[in-house]
Amino acid sequence: MEIWGGCPPRSAHAALHVYVSQLRKFLGRRGVRGPIVTRAPGYALALGGDTLDVRAFQALMDRGRRQLRAGQHEVAAETLQRALDHWRGGALFSQCDGPILTSFGAWLEEARLECVELLIESKMAMGRYRELVGFLTGLIDEYPLREGFYRLLMTVLCRCERRADAVRVFRSACRTLNDELGLEPGRALREAHQVALAADDLSTVD
Repeated sequence: MEIWGGCPPRSAHAALHVYVSQLRKFLGRRGVRGPIVTRAPGYALALGGDTLDVRAFQALMDRGRRQLRAGQHEVAAETLQRALDHWRGGALFSQCDGPILTSFGAWLEEARLECVELLIESKMAMGRYRELVGFLTGLIDEYPLREGFYRLLMTVLCRCERRADAVRVFRSACRTLNDELGLEPGRALREAHQVALAADDLSTVD
């Protein structure tokens, strides 16, 4: 189902044995039993708890979240960055043709973006606003429908005394969400807008 969808070839059974044999050679080490084991009705992948990058990533992300909530912002930033260092490209390198892999890949990508947001929040808590402006602008270019990045950029701009720019970001978000999805911004983004509008003078906003 994951490899061929609903149309497996006649040679699917033999092809699967070849694929597993190739994986065993790729993952195995001389003199050491590989992680692929034969288990009826097929095969299983036997790995330790710290062998998969995704498990290491999850553990570091959870630790970083706890540190952030405990007010350990610098330590949290280091931990969250270590979590993100496990990524070397998109989730599953976009090789997600079957329904299980597609869903798992989407979950992984959402987890990665959540980790990015936590890292940004930890750096904001340390007052590192100016270095985040360009970073968040790039994230919005890459993920134009993710409201959280607009909200964070607006907050950062306000902390840099650039409230007029924050209002422009809100207007850009409104246009994008409406044009692409026919939606209005959510409450968190509207609240960030109200904070930006609380400036003494925004008459220069175009």
